[in-house]
Amino acid sequence: MSIIQTALSGTRAAQIGLDVTSQNIANVMTAGYTRQGVNLTTVQPNRSGATSVGSGVNVPALIRFSDSYKNLQMWSAASEVGKRDVAQPYLTQLEQVMGDDESGISGGLDKFFAALNAASVEPGSSPLRQQVITAADALAQRFNSLQTVLSNQRTAIYQQRSTILDQVNSLSLDVARLNDKIAAATGIGVNASGLIDERDKKINEMASLVSLQVVNQPDGSRSLSLQGGQPLVVGSTASTLRAEVNPDGSQTLKLDFASQTFSLAGTAFGGQLGGLDDLQAKVLAPLAKSITEMADQLSAGVNSKFTAGYGLDGLAGMPLFVFDPTSATSMLKINPAVLPQKLGFSSDPAQPGASDNLLDVIKLQQQPITLTSLGSVLLGDVYSQLVGKLATDSQQNQAALNTAQTVRNQAESSWKSTSGVNQDEEAVNLLQYQQMYQANMKVIAVANELFDSTLAMI
Repeated sequence: MSIIQTALSGTRAAQIGLDVTSQNIANVMTAGYTRQGVNLTTVQPNRSGATSVGSGVNVPALIRFSDSYKNLQMWSAASEVGKRDVAQPYLTQLEQVMGDDESGISGGLDKFFAALNAASVEPGSSPLRQQVITAADALAQRFNSLQTVLSNQRTAIYQQRSTILDQVNSLSLDVARLNDKIAAATGIGVNASGLIDERDKKINEMASLVSLQVVNQPDGSRSLSLQGGQPLVVGSTASTLRAEVNPDGSQTLKLDFASQTFSLAGTAFGGQLGGLDDLQAKVLAPLAKSITEMADQLSAGVNSKFTAGYGLDGLAGMPLFVFDPTSATSMLKINPAVLPQKLGFSSDPAQPGASDNLLDVIKLQQQPITLTSLGSVLLGDVYSQLVGKLATDSQQNQAALNTAQTVRNQAESSWKSTSGVNQDEEAVNLLQYQQMYQANMKVIAVANELFDSTLAMI
């Protein structure tokens, strides 16, 4: 009887609905799980006539509640969080080092010029002259220590970048592998929702490392590329990112895809990779250059004054500092040949105990020097302005990080509103499919009774 066939199709549909609901409830706590639903369609009548009501219900496919736009919004927010978050520890460390009175250059400058002022009161005193050399040496050590910190941060950035590249390459291979499985499953009509969820998790991890462009393909695969258009994953083929070391120690990123190699110089990466690039290009490199320029002009100014004067022996003064921009650990140091009596405090060899030339050295603190990052600034104010600029950069990055995290949280909430499992909704579905199943079984029971009655009549 057709009534039995119709009811049987209803029980099958209800059973599928119960299976899907059970799967959703079982994965209510599974991160990245996308809930599924049942797509019910009526089966057209298999006979003609005005009284042909239909042949039951069919489940042609399951529904995967996923919104591509919300996915893209969530991945974009992850890239911005990664970009800001990776830079903040470096900025915080620099703030602490540069703002410390015991290690900062500003305190060293103050002590150096304080020693010069003390010596100007009694320019013939050997202990006071020695104190100038000692203070100068301490100042040079502060320059060198800060330069070492910046160099160590650059090394740490290179190491972290290499780790990120390895992670991106590994995730690209995973996405390519999943693309192949999803395309195969889609081709034979197998539900690939679990594979798609796994792939979305991999893409979400990649998005925090580097900004992505994601394009859905007709076969169910997804193509991934960098913001500049360079391909990361196409179908089942993945690219390889690598860092090439230049002669000066810097790195140039390159991408190998199939038989092609792309140079990524100047590419805006986004994510953690972009955050490290911005940190190096916009903070560390300008700051290191400013410190080098400051040391250069300070040593040049002091040395030119001292060598224009005369020491206690009436001979021409000797330079106090030695500046070597190529040295990683001793950019600025004291001239090893300089002695206290060789400091050119006097402008007249006939009056070696005078301090007129020393007073000109002291005036350097209130004279301008020129830095690429700041322009013309008084020597005594340069370091304070560098610290202030660094603090501003750090505060802006922290504010941007907070904003990015808020956007990410909102994007996740939006995604969950569509794709997440709602326990209350699933409880209602469970009850409805249970009632649907019981109702169809009741129809089958009634049909059997009618069939038995018919047989009894015959």
